[in-house]
Amino acid sequence: MAQLPNIAIIIGSTRDSRFADKPAAWMLKQAQARGDMTVELVDLRDFDLPLFNEMGGNKFVPTQDPAALTWQAKIAEFDGYIFVTAEYNHSVTGALKNALDQAYVEWNRKPMGAIGYGGLGAARAVEHLRNIAVELEMVPVRGAVHIAGGDFMSVHPLGANGPIEDIEDHLLGGAKELLNDIVWWANAAKAAKA
Repeated sequence: MAQLPNIAIIIGSTRDSRFADKPAAWMLKQAQARGDMTVELVDLRDFDLPLFNEMGGNKFVPTQDPAALTWQAKIAEFDGYIFVTAEYNHSVTGALKNALDQAYVEWNRKPMGAIGYGGLGAARAVEHLRNIAVELEMVPVRGAVHIAGGDFMSVHPLGANGPIEDIEDHLLGGAKELLNDIVWWANAAKAAKA
């Protein structure tokens, strides 16, 4: 029997006041309820990544920074990625962009998707993330989860600060599609590599 795909849910914000923990925990729960993958929460706070300062990406030259090497080793463990992202000025957080830049070959030929949150559900950030992923030779999937508008304000601390389960009915369809896509592409990529 083939080994289940190992998927990382990557928290893409490092701010002290971040909201990311709430949707990340919810997405982790959705993924763990399935029997077709293993999943791990990966928090950028746990990796003291400097701003990217290498001669080039590790596709072209070996990485020198020990923190970046630790990050690359962690990322290499996974067959696919789900990024938890806010939207900052129509894009992903600086911390997430820097983390993406700190690896290259580890991302290659693996699926990625996102759960985004904000006024527009981080729709523009998720689209930008997909473009970055293409350059890193990942496979962006169609499915995504967007926590937007009134739903966002009903679960965010600046609003009603309710539990994600209060809006879960609005998110489950997107989450199922995202997880289905990630598993399908992870299995396809693993089979192609074998």
